[in-house]
Amino acid sequence: MPTDHADSERQRRPRRVVVVPDGPILIEGPVEVELDDGRRVVSDRFVVALCACRRSGTYPWCDTSHRRRRP
Repeated sequence: MPTDHADSERQRRPRRVVVVPDGPILIEGPVEVELDDGRRVVSDRFVVALCACRRSGTYPWCDTSHRRRRP
């Protein structure tokens, strides 16, 4: 079965990771994240937002809780 050239090219190049100041870490998906307790969570989205502040109710995924700053 022939491989799609775009898929093949995407697999060879490094994933782009963007650290947003005071925000999430954006990673080109799909991704598998291993949590500190050993669980693995998967997202097949095109871009995945990982929580960097640990306030997210959907951790490790960002739910924009970083926007509600504590006084």
